[in-house]
Amino acid sequence: MLANSAETLPRGHVLVEPYVYDVQTRGNDGFGSRAYVLYGLTDDLTVGAIPIIGYNAVHHGPNSSGIGAGDQILQAQYRLTRFHEGSWFPTLAIMLQEAVPTGRYERLERAADGMGSGAWATTLGLNAQSYFWMPNGRILRARFNATWTFARHADVDGVSVYGTGQHFHGRATPGDAFYVATAFEYSLTRRWVLALDLTYSRSDATRVTGYDDPLGLPATPVHASSGRSEAFGFAPAVEYNFNANVGVLLGVRVIPGGHNVTRSVTPAIAINYVH
Repeated sequence: MLANSAETLPRGHVLVEPYVYDVQTRGNDGFGSRAYVLYGLTDDLTVGAIPIIGYNAVHHGPNSSGIGAGDQILQAQYRLTRFHEGSWFPTLAIMLQEAVPTGRYERLERAADGMGSGAWATTLGLNAQSYFWMPNGRILRARFNATWTFARHADVDGVSVYGTGQHFHGRATPGDAFYVATAFEYSLTRRWVLALDLTYSRSDATRVTGYDDPLGLPATPVHASSGRSEAFGFAPAVEYNFNANVGVLLGVRVIPGGHNVTRSVTPAIAINYVH
């Protein structure tokens, strides 16, 4: 559900995998969708995009004024090695993502309209994947991802996703982030698969600097930091494959909480189509 595959698509083939989910926290439902749209440029190089949209339903406040676009992601993955049956060496790939700051994040009339960060962000990742044959002949597939994300700053005016007020002018700099995920998929039959993802994430503090400048009053300097955050998570899921080209996945991601992280439960459903 969460860990990326280390495989690439054969040249000329396409994968489309839309997810629909609800990030449930205390006081808010973050409905969203992200769709992986990938194309095999060569047998070892897959490129594509991850369009993201969302809508925030606030339990005790105004909801989003409508469905909005989040920051969109461009992705490329190059396969370095490929697993072969009987070998211990896994499939390895390097992944590069660029988050394009297309989502609204500042000058918000409603805080719930904030869907983006306003900052370009580059993610560099290493993906690994291998297969293990169980004594009963079934297959256990294992994945491992490690990513590092480096963000630039965002210019900020007014009410924003960074908690600034109506008269704020300045900038925000999201902290660098490190993420690790491992996943296991067990084939019950040729169609039914059980899966479990385990995740760890750590982000440096986001810093906000600038000033509040209310009309007719002296400007007040603003220096704020969110502090470092750290969290573990897990995501059980079940997958059903109608045939070799189409499958559906149903699962839930749980983040029990952590350091400067809000507890969340995120049910999700996805359809996977390969051609």
